[in-house]
Amino acid sequence: MKIETGIETFRKPLYLESGRILEPYDIAYTTYGELNSEKSNVILITHALTGSHKPVKEEGSDIFNHGWWDALIGDGKAIDTNRYFVVSTNVIGSIFGSTSPISPINPLNPSDKELYRFRFPVVTIKDMVKAQHILLQSWGIREVQAIIGGSMGGMQALQFGVDFPNFAKLIIPIASTWATQPWTIAFNKVTQEAIKRDPEFKSGNYSIKEISENGLNGLAIGRMAGHISFLSHHSMRSKFGRNYRKDDGFYDINGRFQVDSYLEYNGNKFSKKFDPLSYLYLTKAINIFDLSNGYNSLGDALSNFKAKLLLISFSGDLLFLPQESEDIYREMKKIGSSELVEYFEIESSYGHDAFLIEFDKFDYLIKEALIGLS
Repeated sequence: MKIETGIETFRKPLYLESGRILEPYDIAYTTYGELNSEKSNVILITHALTGSHKPVKEEGSDIFNHGWWDALIGDGKAIDTNRYFVVSTNVIGSIFGSTSPISPINPLNPSDKELYRFRFPVVTIKDMVKAQHILLQSWGIREVQAIIGGSMGGMQALQFGVDFPNFAKLIIPIASTWATQPWTIAFNKVTQEAIKRDPEFKSGNYSIKEISENGLNGLAIGRMAGHISFLSHHSMRSKFGRNYRKDDGFYDINGRFQVDSYLEYNGNKFSKKFDPLSYLYLTKAINIFDLSNGYNSLGDALSNFKAKLLLISFSGDLLFLPQESEDIYREMKKIGSSELVEYFEIESSYGHDAFLIEFDKFDYLIKEALIGLS
């Protein structure tokens, strides 16, 4: 499988939904497979909150969280790189090569080291999609076979269908929503406040080097809360039970259950790998996402859809309830677009992260949908 990674710089301003502009800006990307001569075999993969433009495992890669969809993408897999040219980008606002809050304000002047930090504009899912569309257009790609993403990636896929209705033949949002609901906003709020109230955050003026070495307690604690929302009562019981750490005293106030240890380990590790400002901006984008924004209703927004829409949810997902995908399905039927939409609720007790774990439960749906385009 041919793999290419790069960064494209755009000097024309990106006009944002907020009314502000980003100029210039970078988009990091990875491609898998070969682009055919007609440029007609493209699939775009959109990533979740802490994902990157590296969904396939690469030996020696130092990108955190890379390989998150390795089971789905590759030669002979559901998203077959023998047939398709697969593109994955890092969204604007994330830290893996695209322009973010810790990017220099004046990147074209190497002597100016000043970073955006809180002067970075709020970006939305709509803005992320617009930037990706500009990238693909700059490569001469006028249409893609499919756009596929989970969680925040599913939001992007849906937004593509509304904003650029002639761009994709098939859109597959997985474990996602049409508008972020209070339960998810509340979990994000815990992390946001934990970050901002940490003295070491220094109102956004922290040392990036120190954070990468020592982490940030506020981000670590917030990520622990996030992990709870990504799992479920059933998956935690199956994973940890009430098992206690063997080396910890049961009546020691600092003694830990295995679930305690799991949350501590993952929270601390994450806080050294991901930037706290970027986390604030990306969760803000998730929180304010509403596909019906600017329209009279969800149905009004979905009436733009021309692509086939395959909705996949998981029964045990507490972060984005199956009902939220079902809402889209019902609205598509209500507006007379039944022939465009299919909906599958996958039986799973794992929780939200099933879209990153239980591939055998849904990969065949992606494969069949892609075959159906032929």
